[in-house]
Amino acid sequence: MSTLGIFDQTSQLLHKVLDLRQQNQQVIASNIANAHTPSYSAARFEFADELGAAVGRRDGRMSATHAQHFPLSGGNLEQVSGRVLRTPDRSGVGDANNVSVDQEMLSMAENQLLYEAAAQMLSKKLGLLKYVAQDGR
Repeated sequence: MSTLGIFDQTSQLLHKVLDLRQQNQQVIASNIANAHTPSYSAARFEFADELGAAVGRRDGRMSATHAQHFPLSGGNLEQVSGRVLRTPDRSGVGDANNVSVDQEMLSMAENQLLYEAAAQMLSKKLGLLKYVAQDGR
């Protein structure tokens, strides 16, 4: 991300999370906008598993116990892009539109809260960087 080396892995991760959450917000907004479009299939933006693999999430797997062990990172954070999945309506009732506005509004609220949390964490990290750059003033 930065060639200066002043941003740590957490800052890079938070930046990526903000980008992915913004993409998720666009997918949710598109679903809401097409709630009354016949034959529209609701879309979901999935990125959590891919992001977890890129940061080397440890869920019962190997973990480094010594500083000189090989890194266990699962992949490159920059390569995480997420994917849009569509689920067609198979109920056979109505106009074949499977968008639930209530569910989409709930997803939008959750996504917004998670976006704001990541933005606040990144802001705190940048505040610490500013504090150090100003010699603690």
